[in-house]
Amino acid sequence: MTLIKSISGIRGTIGGKVGQNLTPVDVVKFTAAFGIWARDKAGINKIVLGRDARISGEMISNLVSSTLVGLGIDVVDLELSTTPTVEIAVPLEKAAGGIILTASHNPVQWNALKLLNAKGEFISAGDGAEVLKIAEKNDYVFTEVLHLGNYSTNDSYIDRHIQLITDLPLVDVEAIRQKKFRIAVDCVNSTGGIAIPKLLKALGVLEVKEMYCEPTGHFPHNPEPLPENITHICAEMEHGSYDLGIVVDPDVDRLALIQENGTPFGEEYTLVAVADYILSHKKGNTVSNLSSSMALKVVAEKNGGSYSSAAVGEVNVVNEMKSSKAVIGGEGNGGIIYPDLHYGRDALVGIALFLTHLAKSNMSVSRLRAKYPNYYISKNKIELTPGIDVDKILLEIQKKYSKEKVNTIDGVKIEFENEWVHLRKSNTEPIIRIYSESDSEATSDYLANKIITDIKEIISEKV
Repeated sequence: MTLIKSISGIRGTIGGKVGQNLTPVDVVKFTAAFGIWARDKAGINKIVLGRDARISGEMISNLVSSTLVGLGIDVVDLELSTTPTVEIAVPLEKAAGGIILTASHNPVQWNALKLLNAKGEFISAGDGAEVLKIAEKNDYVFTEVLHLGNYSTNDSYIDRHIQLITDLPLVDVEAIRQKKFRIAVDCVNSTGGIAIPKLLKALGVLEVKEMYCEPTGHFPHNPEPLPENITHICAEMEHGSYDLGIVVDPDVDRLALIQENGTPFGEEYTLVAVADYILSHKKGNTVSNLSSSMALKVVAEKNGGSYSSAAVGEVNVVNEMKSSKAVIGGEGNGGIIYPDLHYGRDALVGIALFLTHLAKSNMSVSRLRAKYPNYYISKNKIELTPGIDVDKILLEIQKKYSKEKVNTIDGVKIEFENEWVHLRKSNTEPIIRIYSESDSEATSDYLANKIITDIKEIISEKV
């Protein structure tokens, strides 16, 4: 059982001992720390709250809202909602920040407090460090009874979110409606089951096959939308008559697509396809993280734009997008960030933009996928003995490949002519994660295994 305190929030498993798991005491402690930080930073006594449908959500929400009210902070509770919806609501409510109760793609025993600033964006590393510092001091002063905050609910924001999407100039509802799409969706029994069918109806989709769309929090399969976890909807697509399959994670910030033949489109290619559509109508730059496919760079340059990479993590991608004035960006796990709506990963806007692209292309999903270059990412890890200096290992790898193009903003990424390998250390355990990509699956696997061999040789030489 685990409790992970990071710059962007607190994540852990429910139950267990205080300080070792996500217990009620830990929830109150970190909520109070964030409430004090957000109020002092923005000078506003209001926080927006929302949650996915996981079983522990209502309990955690009660603790969070009561803690904030006890600090004299007003709470606007969106209740069952999506991460991007809460992000949009924060600035619209003119709030000091937001708290999203979701452990994203983690299994049911997990939950988390994800923290947003007044812009509705994930807090920075510096701000996160301040929140953790306040929490460690354990010095909270709650308000007297006559100055308690107000608590209210607002269930209108998913509809408002959808309206903002359909109003976007590059979302063509009429083009989508004319295609009379038949779509199957898997929302893993979380809040996508509320938002996705509403969105598809607003976009004029003819028929929606709803799979696991009851927001009960009982995930029918591992909620991370990887190919091995979405076999039910792939089988439905293969034997049915659908134009597209859609899968989202519990908080609806990751989007996986399935071709009409039941084959996954590839999470990496969600961003690639949407970027291709955006860049064909709006010239500009793109950003993804260091572990995302180089297919995005190919598409960006084909459309006359440039590509830049950021350290892994949404806040890092957003910062690079702002710096490079990117018109589209995100992460290769199916996260679409479209600044014309907001700076946050948003499966809802990703769906609308992809369906517009599909409608205007006059292609099937499989033909559209065939437009893009095929790259293969191999994901591996090497577990190390506790006490081994991981930073020294990464430095030795950097030296070994110094003649290649090396990026060290987040671990070590080595770029060869037509492939790359990226090494990142875990912040919580002695593990090095190794990602590699090539236009050949065999080469991608070979690169990863070569680096693993290099690491083992470095360790043996040091012993």
